Amino acid sequence: MNRFTFLSEISTWFLVLPDTPDKAVEAIVAKARPHALQSIPHPSDRPWLLGRWPQDTLTVGGVGDANVAVLGEHAVTAVEATRAATAVRTTGSLDVLDRFAAAWPGSFHLLARSADASLRLQGGVVGVRRVFHGRAGSTAVACDRADVLAELLGASLDEDRLALQLLAMGLPYPLHTVPVWRGVDTVPVGHQLTIGPNGQARTKGWWTPPAPDIPLREGAARFAEALTTAVDVRTRGRSLVSCDLGGLDSTAICCAAVAGGAKVVAYTADSRDPLADDTLWARRTVEALGVVEHHVIDADCVPLTFDGLDAFDELLDAPSEMAVDHKRRMSVVRAARECGSGLHLTGIGGDELLSGCVARLHQLVRTHPRIAIRHLRGYRAKYRWSRRRLAGQLVDRRSYPAWMKRVAADLAKPPSPANTPVLQWAEPPRLPHWTTPEAVASVRRQFLAAAPVAEALAPDHGTHRELVAMEALSRFVRHMGQLAGPWGIVCSAPYYDTQVVEAALAVRPWERITPWRYKPLIVEATRGIVPEVSRTRATKANASLEEEAGLREHRARLLALCEDSRLARLGLIDTVALRDWCMRPLDVETESALLHTTVACELWLRSREARHL
Repeated sequence: MNRFTFLSEISTWFLVLPDTPDKAVEAIVAKARPHALQSIPHPSDRPWLLGRWPQDTLTVGGVGDANVAVLGEHAVTAVEATRAATAVRTTGSLDVLDRFAAAWPGSFHLLARSADASLRLQGGVVGVRRVFHGRAGSTAVACDRADVLAELLGASLDEDRLALQLLAMGLPYPLHTVPVWRGVDTVPVGHQLTIGPNGQARTKGWWTPPAPDIPLREGAARFAEALTTAVDVRTRGRSLVSCDLGGLDSTAICCAAVAGGAKVVAYTADSRDPLADDTLWARRTVEALGVVEHHVIDADCVPLTFDGLDAFDELLDAPSEMAVDHKRRMSVVRAARECGSGLHLTGIGGDELLSGCVARLHQLVRTHPRIAIRHLRGYRAKYRWSRRRLAGQLVDRRSYPAWMKRVAADLAKPPSPANTPVLQWAEPPRLPHWTTPEAVASVRRQFLAAAPVAEALAPDHGTHRELVAMEALSRFVRHMGQLAGPWGIVCSAPYYDTQVVEAALAVRPWERITPWRYKPLIVEATRGIVPEVSRTRATKANASLEEEAGLREHRARLLALCEDSRLARLGLIDTVALRDWCMRPLDVETESALLHTTVACELWLRSREARHL
């Protein structure tokens, strides 16, 4: 059987190919073409774009030998794409597309070719629309999925890179986007990939975060416009859409869809936690709106964390913690598809933008000390921060490379206590104690190799942490899309659109992020959109009880992963230590979370092995 037949199982993927007679590129085309449903040619009739995508997601415009394509969730017309292509042809430069990419709302890949056969490819400013590239012979090729590109290039698994994925508490920039295959690289978000006529690839930034200097009232108006536009782009022309209706973030998305005239079916997953109040607030919202079909999924029908570990066989393009909790997280999406929805809107991304990052106080204490001191007092009381630890982080002026070197030395230490302040460049990642000494040494080497050339995404700790968090957590949306694609439903996260991100980050940080109010930006932005009865809600449910109950109920499934572990085969973990950990009662906040990355990597290896990939 052709080992590339798995491409037919993946609902959406595309390749970007240069116009060249290179035999290595022709070999990739020969492998991919039998499984592709669409192809957009170069003037030579060689394929420029090749893959599988829903017909209504691609818009192409062109003039002469210059072309612009927009693929994803957008409202770009052929006329607008042709206008952009005309600008490319007139200026002779693909850089002119920067202003089009920044202005078009939605979530999409922008692809272009100039008259001299140069190519440009980019995603967004978070990780929902990733771009991967590698070399076929002497020529660069690109793809939106790392696994597709790896298989077509014949790239092998890199055990050292896989060891990075075992890090808990978050992989730091720039290691968090490193693919697990040799010879496959990631284009940083906010950057474009250009492939020249000679087949050489280079990356270049096209986006930088805005200056955070807009007052809350003005910023709220801009944010409301950006968010409602993002929702409208997705719902326009659809007879029915579905939506999460849980916390304040998803409530805003749901109400924006209703305000735009869409027929909305909303879903709320009830919780086993008696203190969780999502269902109460959702019913208040629905009653006030009066036009939403609302379904509450009973708590007993919502799968627990760790459910379905023994049956996970989905093809994700990277190890993902989504796999650990896939049955629970996808239960609402599956229900939405069964009601006939082709688009499911989620509030994922709102926390990073609206709650923001308290680490901004590290810089604020120097620029606006009075405001910062007042906020620090509030957060210290709220989170019971140690005064000594807080003072130590405030005076820590280490550069980002120096911070990475320090983290490299501490990788095998236990995680920081739950009441540790969060003003550093990032929460220090940790390898679980069942990681083998060889794997720890490998990860440490990679940290030390990356540190000298690592540059923070912003000069201050807070902006850097927010950008990294958005990029890292948005991979959940990308992997939700990969799970939902075969069901024929799109999972969409408007909070991750470029214009929405920019509108939030432009607001003064001490007004957007405060211990005294819950998400003030969305509260102010949704006046007249979200019913008053729920607009100022200041509570948030979490799934910690489902995690704790899932650990007890599905302990046997966790232990089964220790048997003939694929990670152990690779020499990355000690299954005796892992089994002992799984047998213990674990604290959800500080101990259970250490399991997630290991389980994610183990499940990913097994799902690939099942298809002999």
